[in-house]
Amino acid sequence: MYGFHGKILRVDLSSETATEETVSDDVLRRYPGGKGLASHLLMQHLDPGVDPLSPGNKLVFATGPATDTAVPAAGRFGVFAKSPLTGYFGESFSGGKVAPVLKRTGYDACMIEGAASRPVYLHISDDGVTFREASAIWGEDAMSAEEALLDEVDVGGAQAIVIGPAGENQVGFACIKNNYWRTAGRTGMGAVMGSKYLKGIVFSGTSKAPLADEDRLNEYVRDMIRTYRDTERTELLQTLGTPYMVGVANEACAFPTRYWSAGTFERWEGISSDAMQQRMKVRPNACYRCFIACGKMSEVLQGRHKGLVLEGPEYETLYALGGICCVDSIEEVVYLNDLCDRLGLDTISGGNMVALGIEAGRRGKLDDQPDYGDVDGIARSLRQIAHREGPGEILARGVRSAAAELGMEDVAVEVKGMEPAGYDPRRLPGMTLGYAVSERGACHLRSSFYMTEIKGEVPEEAVPKTREFFNFENRNTFEDMLIICRFYQQFIGWEGMQVILQATTGMDLSRQEMVDLASGVAGNIKRFNVRAGWTKAEDWLPERFFAEPIGEKGEFIADEELLEEMLAEYYRLHGWSEEGLPADE
Repeated sequence: MYGFHGKILRVDLSSETATEETVSDDVLRRYPGGKGLASHLLMQHLDPGVDPLSPGNKLVFATGPATDTAVPAAGRFGVFAKSPLTGYFGESFSGGKVAPVLKRTGYDACMIEGAASRPVYLHISDDGVTFREASAIWGEDAMSAEEALLDEVDVGGAQAIVIGPAGENQVGFACIKNNYWRTAGRTGMGAVMGSKYLKGIVFSGTSKAPLADEDRLNEYVRDMIRTYRDTERTELLQTLGTPYMVGVANEACAFPTRYWSAGTFERWEGISSDAMQQRMKVRPNACYRCFIACGKMSEVLQGRHKGLVLEGPEYETLYALGGICCVDSIEEVVYLNDLCDRLGLDTISGGNMVALGIEAGRRGKLDDQPDYGDVDGIARSLRQIAHREGPGEILARGVRSAAAELGMEDVAVEVKGMEPAGYDPRRLPGMTLGYAVSERGACHLRSSFYMTEIKGEVPEEAVPKTREFFNFENRNTFEDMLIICRFYQQFIGWEGMQVILQATTGMDLSRQEMVDLASGVAGNIKRFNVRAGWTKAEDWLPERFFAEPIGEKGEFIADEELLEEMLAEYYRLHGWSEEGLPADE
């Protein structure tokens, strides 16, 4: 089938063998790449009841039909497994330069099974798979490990993904790193690699998947670049990147602060995009073929971290290591960001777990904890978590497990065992539904509904709001099959995805047919979660959001009745039962 190689690679680390399997055109039409194909492979090959950190878990790296084409939004790949953080379907996406090279290996997906008996890394190319010793770099930070693997393989154009100490130590929210600063951050995919003694993978290759109509695709891309390269939105992201949202979220009273006790951080200006631009040397940095270049290469110009360089920090890091932990200096957030990058920790979960530890310390439930704003103490806590030392052993297990052990379930903020992103749902009613129903735990990217709500562009009533949300969610699911970046949503949309799909694969689908495919993938993932133990009670929010208002006058609080109404309509739109179960469950 056009747009695909029609093959997946299965690598068994236990036996150090690799086999190829053909993917039928029928499967690719139903699950056209990325999230769709990966969810199908996990449903087909993985027992949903498996221990996520056992050799029986399977780790899938997937690309989409848009990957390694001229489409500027297609510089991302996806990672999928049963999540050690949530116990449900796990997924994470990363940008940078890896995705096109991953696809050039000649496979649409690589599925890693079993576990090695010692630290190893893989070199996957269109010539096959090589298993290599990694004991010498086991324990090294992610940046050093990436350099070491690429130096040792020494193939022009090769790209690598790696884990840091947090992944090696199977921290529940360990991430996978690439290109130093790019991250498959959420749901603990780095811990799955660590459980398999897999330090990293180097990809190289020259195989190109055939396209159905490359001329049409290139014409579409030229028109898109001509139309949108110089727009106000593109300029905003090129200049300020995602940190501009710090000001927007604070003004909207939606910026999580002091472990979710407020929606505005009184010293937010110190970690804003203005502070970043004024006090640091900042230049744009782009993923493969991207013209938006939202990434920011930032260099600290003053203070104790002078000379420190990284790509970032992103908005979510500024919320999690800034607002949640009450750190009011952009330079100090950069320092903590760099530490997480090297350790291989997801900054969202990392910041939330440190703040939960702060609250535990204040309540006398956990020793050796920092206080809000104590940067060196926060850094110490992050290291303890990554190495599972002292109180870090408890926090390394993830929010749900740690809260249960500490007797802080009423304080912990999570859905399905994962913390929300930096948009407080008490201020954004649609995000109550977004966090509640996201299959991977509280997540803003499954629907991207937050910005539309901040702008006041969605209905207030439950049914029309839910229908709009349903459209957003299906669009995002289809984006994750192609795989294309969220920042191109306003430029591409359903019509653009129709063109990309037809020009790459030859599939000529109506919008409704695309919606049906996306909803079908959502149903497939819900079946996975049900078999892993999901019940309707998991599609809900922490009680704090219904009991503790935020706002200057306490005017913002989550509405239980509204959420119940939205859940009922959401299930109906998917064709699921009143208990949220797909038809065959």
